[in-house]
Amino acid sequence: MAWQKFQTALRAIYPPRCLSCGEMVESEYGLCGPCRGGTAFIGGLTCDACGTPLPGDPCDDPVLCDDCLRLSRPWSRGRAALLYQDNGRRLVLALKHGDRHDIVRPAAQWMLAAARPILAPDMLVAPVPLHWLRLARRRFNQSALLAERVAGLAGFDYCPDLLQRHRATRSTKGQGLEQRFATMQQAIRAHPRNAGRIAGRHVLLIDDVMTTGATLSATTEACLAANATQVSVLLLARVAKSS
Repeated sequence: MAWQKFQTALRAIYPPRCLSCGEMVESEYGLCGPCRGGTAFIGGLTCDACGTPLPGDPCDDPVLCDDCLRLSRPWSRGRAALLYQDNGRRLVLALKHGDRHDIVRPAAQWMLAAARPILAPDMLVAPVPLHWLRLARRRFNQSALLAERVAGLAGFDYCPDLLQRHRATRSTKGQGLEQRFATMQQAIRAHPRNAGRIAGRHVLLIDDVMTTGATLSATTEACLAANATQVSVLLLARVAKSS
């Protein structure tokens, strides 16, 4: 009872506000109507490998987008919560560059809801790693924050340093498809301290955004090289061709 009174008083002083625009909302960690309407949540028929939305009605058979038909993905299945556009893009950038760690809580819930069709028992959850120099500049790995929350909600094992980006790579922003894959080649490996945890496990890789899939491919290949049985991927946002 005392805790409920404290919560009521706290809400009176600090009412819940929209994650995006700051307007008052009914519940914490929510979006107001206009901001939710401007956020492209992915639903319906989606690519079974990368989660991008596809035209048509949902079906039981796996369907792939043009990119995933053209490129051989080393991972098994994938899903994404949002399209990286409009308010979805603003939320991702706020988390990544604006120290908005409050976005992690609802984002992980959105991701887990999107991931339901690809979840399997006893998954091992890990983030796509940052090189230590970039981690030192940014001070946190946003993918690790998301991965920890997703693992907690799903009840899965979580290892923040399962993988290691042992080679510093230049930013892939502005690079073409072939350049991105060449940049990421052999840049990621199983962390020597935790490589033994991967063998025989189904790994669920978490990242904030997928563009071409070059980073996820390199990370997946590192897991498979360490004898993971299979790898699935889960993203906060997917860059679609239209965006």
